[in-house]
Parts: sequence; structure tokens; C-alpha cells
Amino acid sequence: MSSLFSCNDLPAGEQFDAWRETVSNAFVPLDAKSYTVGTFTGELLTGVVGSLQVSEVSGGAVEVCRMPDAIRRSDPGYVKLGMQIRGYCVLTQDDREAALIPGDFSIYDTRRPYQVSFEGDFAQLVVMFPHELIHLPPDALNDMMARRVSGRRGIGGLVSKLLVGIAEQPRGVEELSANQQLSNGVLNLLAAALFEQLGCESNVQPETNRAALLLQIKAFIDARLYDPELSSHLIARAHNISPRNLQKMFEGEGTTATEWIRRRRLEHCRRDLVDPRLSVDP
Repeated sequence: MSSLFSCNDLPAGEQFDAWRETVSNAFVPLDAKSYTVGTFTGELLTGVVGSLQVSEVSGGAVEVCRMPDAIRRSDPGYVKLGMQIRGYCVLTQDDREAALIPGDFSIYDTRRPYQVSFEGDFAQLVVMFPHELIHLPPDALNDMMARRVSGRRGIGGLVSKLLVGIAEQPRGVEELSANQQLSNGVLNLLAAALFEQLGCESNVQPETNRAALLLQIKAFIDARLYDPELSSHLIARAHNISPRNLQKMFEGEGTTATEWIRRRRLEHCRRDLVDPRLSVDP
């Protein structure tokens, strides 16, 4: 993510209005009302990952609404995913409420009115994409609007970890912007998580299950890059698949599991080398 807005250096009387206008322009036309006592401070960090707009928004106690008149003025037909990073919020749409604590997420439809209420200082990751990009039947997608998905278990936990990893990319790094594969992976994993919530995992297309498992395996590898015992056999055993099936999955990526481990280790070394926080003064 690369574009940063902060209202913190503006005169106190201008901060909330500037934040509201910036948030409305970055997503879809919105209205907002501040309930913050004293000065309202907030930021918006936004960028693109493949087909996804990924933003981190922060602020104080505030209520954000999308009303029918705003929908009539601009109706781009997006799905938004809101994942709580800090603080607490309640998302309301279609007479349903999703109360989110850090790690939890929910989806909502920009074509219909909604309200997001933050009771205090917060940070939230917002992922926005066209409806047609997620491979779920319309009825299933609609049924999941404004429903809480836990970020602490199941496939929802994998989605949460993946999104946190994207959000933690250093500010100014744009290497993810053209990564369509990552974008597709996020959407496939999200579809699997939503089907899991609906209790109809059997309806998930095989390619969605494969993509979800591959992302889970890659997250497993990233968490153990410094383990000298990390190997194809260990990875396969941890995910209840054969080493041959593991290799077939990575063949579809044009690589092997061993080569993927090596590449990720090199990427982490490169990132550490350029990280000023890890430099040692002479």
C-alpha cells in the first residue's frame, strides 16, 4: 500500500471533515458523524493488490453510513470486506448486525444501505472488489452480508492471517500492486471461508479448495522458514496429503515445494537487509 492521508497535522476544526471527505472519495460516497470527544485524528493508507483495493483506515469514535441517496448518485457494485485491526465496531446491513473485535471480519454490499459504528479509537482493514470476482452463488453471497466471521479459527482464521500479512507490508512498497495471483488467492480463500460459515463446504468448487489449501500451506511455510527441519515431507504430513500431491500443487505454480521454500527464505533475507530497523550503526 502506498497512498497515505493523515488529518493529524491539520487544524483541529478541519480534521474530521477532511477525514470524512477522504474516506468517502477512497471507497464509495459515504456520510459520517463523529462521536469523538475532543480532536478527531485519523489516517487512511490505501493501495492496490491485483484486482483488490486494500486500505487501512483509522480514526476515533465515528459512525459511517451509506444512504439511499448516495447509492443513487454512485453505485459501482462493490463488495467490501472490513477486518478489525484495533478497537470494536458494529456493521449493520439488511437488518443484520456483525459485532467485530480484532481479527474478525464481515462483508457488505455497497449497492445497499449500511452503517458501520466504531465506539472508540479504531483501525480497520478494508478490502473492496467487484461482486463478479468472488465465485459464490448470489444467494450465498447475499446471505453472508453483515455476518461475523471469526479470525481465530477455521478458514476465516487463514483469511485474517493473510490480510494481516498484506497490511504489514512496509509503507511505500508497491511490489504487490500487480500481483494478480495473490488477489485471486485472497478471493478464493474468502469464498471458502464464507461457504464454511454457511455450512456448505461441499458446494465449494474443487479449484477453490485447492487454492485455499495451497494458501494455507504457504502460510505454514512462512511461519517456519527459520526451521532447519522444514521439508516437503514435513509439510505434506502436517496437511494430511502425500508428498506427491504436494508437488503437484506446486507444479501448478511453475515451481516445487523445495524451490518455494528457498525463494521465500531469500525474500526474507532481502527484506531484512533493506530494513533500516535492523541496521547496525558502525
